[in-house]
Amino acid sequence: MKIFLAGATGVLGRRLTPLLVAQGHVVVGMTRAAERCALLTDLGAQPLVCDVYDVAALHAAIVAAAPDVVMHQLTDLPDDVTEIGRFAAANARIRREGTKNLLSAAVAANVHRFFAQSVAWQLVGDAGEAVADMETMVLASRGVVLRYGQFYGPGTYHPVAQPPSPSIHIDDAATRTCAALDATSGILAITD
Repeated sequence: MKIFLAGATGVLGRRLTPLLVAQGHVVVGMTRAAERCALLTDLGAQPLVCDVYDVAALHAAIVAAAPDVVMHQLTDLPDDVTEIGRFAAANARIRREGTKNLLSAAVAANVHRFFAQSVAWQLVGDAGEAVADMETMVLASRGVVLRYGQFYGPGTYHPVAQPPSPSIHIDDAATRTCAALDATSGILAITD
């Protein structure tokens, strides 16, 4: 299949991309930073620079890519876990507005397979409401919600010790995401 992967340079996207390519899929990896194109090429993806909030450019990019699947692995989180609170509004925005924009671009490109990253634990306040809004949009479009446990392993907020359940090793999350490509619309928990 041809997979349009939004978030291809993120902590999960970096592991997911080479696995998808190894399975014979063509991956168009979206990043908003031109300096990450070399990484995407090294991972085996066709790099594409686009911002999820630039609706016209996003629609044009997905229509031109003509993928079989759109996969939303975008987050807006800091590298430093202590700064998560400062990024709460930006991450809620990507869950709401970013998801809406990716879904509308998928419709414009006549793509009927849509996957979106979510969380397998309960968030409170606006963060929890943003997750609910995102999941509602994805399910209404007959997409698949991938509820991941807290990632642990190299490059995550928990590089050595496993966090409390629900959790999943980042490499296992990537492997199980690849195996989920045939999933039907609904919610899929990806946890240990």
